[in-house]
Amino acid sequence: MRIELGAADLEDGELRGYDLGKRAVCVARVKGRYKALDDWCNHAGCLLSGGRVEGNLVVCPCHEVGFDLDTGANATSPGVCDDQPTAQVSVEAGRLMLEVKEGS
Repeated sequence: MRIELGAADLEDGELRGYDLGKRAVCVARVKGRYKALDDWCNHAGCLLSGGRVEGNLVVCPCHEVGFDLDTGANATSPGVCDDQPTAQVSVEAGRLMLEVKEGS
């Protein structure tokens, strides 16, 4: 299933959160590419979209855990919390499109 998120107008290094009802998604733009993962940090429930981008990581604003934007892997504090689920995001006609598995 594909969901239109909105305009593909993020600047490099910018994060934006989207509430999809049962799921919240954080979208980042890194070196011109859009990447997405679940917005709720599984460690403390903080919104990753309120954090920052460092290289290819999104860093949680609450406890500084960094998650790889390609894989969702906890790259800075393994054992503190689990990896984050990722999602595929693309740009079509200037709009961000999120690929969501059925039931997600």
